[in-house]
Amino acid sequence: MRMVVAITGASGSLYAQRLLDHLDPRQHEIHVILSRYAAQVIGSELPGGLQIPGGAIVHPVDSMNAPFASGSNAADAMVIIPCTMGTLGRIAHGLSGDLIQRAADVMLKERRRLILVPRETPLNLVQIRNFELLALAGATVLPANPSFYGGPTTVTGVVDTVVARVLDHLGIPHTLAVRWHQEPE
Repeated sequence: MRMVVAITGASGSLYAQRLLDHLDPRQHEIHVILSRYAAQVIGSELPGGLQIPGGAIVHPVDSMNAPFASGSNAADAMVIIPCTMGTLGRIAHGLSGDLIQRAADVMLKERRRLILVPRETPLNLVQIRNFELLALAGATVLPANPSFYGGPTTVTGVVDTVVARVLDHLGIPHTLAVRWHQEPE
């Protein structure tokens, strides 16, 4: 599978890191894009910085030269994790001012898998309507709402409950989190 992982400046860099930790570049072609503000948030949230797996391809957010910026060469899946409300709103309204937004627009128009992981609360009516527009357009809006029935005991364990759902929606097998009514291994 060829996938794009986009990271925006919303709080929650650990979600992106844990997703990258569980994507194998030997099995999938992985492309990474960081928004202009993502690096600042990563710097304050991940003391060791973002660890991008070897073999992943990093693209500048201001370039439209990435292959997946065109519908004739769309990726199989794209995850924006975490996704700012600004990015989500621009995608919902078809604005493509950078590579993240353009790639998301391509995913929607080509009917490919687009997963947005917003980490914002509370929500206002504009944001809720943007969720609706994206859902109607075919995107999966998967808010960073962790589950606790598996008994996570660390911040990483809590984050993994969300990342597990992202992997489920990508169709990638994992054992990151206990499933409902599943016995812990």
